[in-house]
Amino acid sequence: MEGGPSGGNGVLVYFMCADCAVEAARAVVSGGQIVREKMSIGQYGFITLIADTEGNMIGLHSMQ
Repeated sequence: MEGGPSGGNGVLVYFMCADCAVEAARAVVSGGQIVREKMSIGQYGFITLIADTEGNMIGLHSMQ
């Protein structure tokens, strides 16, 4: 919404990838930032949270 704060107040979408740490590094090269480093979620794999250049948070999920 125009004029509203960016990030943190909406839906968090997760994208599946081969290795979330690798994709998070790609986001940083493109101007994004890592919000939460790769962490284990047990038998369900790993997640990383990144923010794009406009402050929108995106989740990355991988099994390794």
